[in-house]
Amino acid sequence: MTTRLLLLADTHLPKRARRLPDVVWAAVDAANLVIHAGDWVEPALLDELEARAPVLGVWGNNDGAELRARLPEVARRTIDGVRVEVVHETGAAQGRERRAEAAHPEAQLLVFGHSHIPWDTTAPGGLRLLNPGSPTDRRRQPHRTYMTATADAGELHDLVLHRMEGPVG
Repeated sequence: MTTRLLLLADTHLPKRARRLPDVVWAAVDAANLVIHAGDWVEPALLDELEARAPVLGVWGNNDGAELRARLPEVARRTIDGVRVEVVHETGAAQGRERRAEAAHPEAQLLVFGHSHIPWDTTAPGGLRLLNPGSPTDRRRQPHRTYMTATADAGELHDLVLHRMEGPVG
């Protein structure tokens, strides 16, 4: 079976935006699984996402007690043969790949957030690291972003970094 993935992080609702952009909601509806790498801020978005799609998520440094009670700090799941782990923060960019491999030796794919900076690298041992950026707060980036991909037969395919312009909701 093939699983369509939507990768999100750092949504910061309702602090950075009132709601997710419509294009992201369309991606939620097209996904078989939403992966969220933390900094939700309020539990309402988790509730809304769970009402529309299965969610694999973690809490981030801006998430309070209610989200921390509902979500783990590290999430792990095998998705169509791909061993996925999700965390919020991985530390500084320099040395990230080696640190991530040491911290997540069983993973094939590590999804993370925190920086709001899209990231796609592969560590020397083969661990793929993805940060989808933020669909609501671009910070110093040229665009707000999210990612989609497909997991199938132990491999990740069709990875797309989606860039959004214009006002956010």
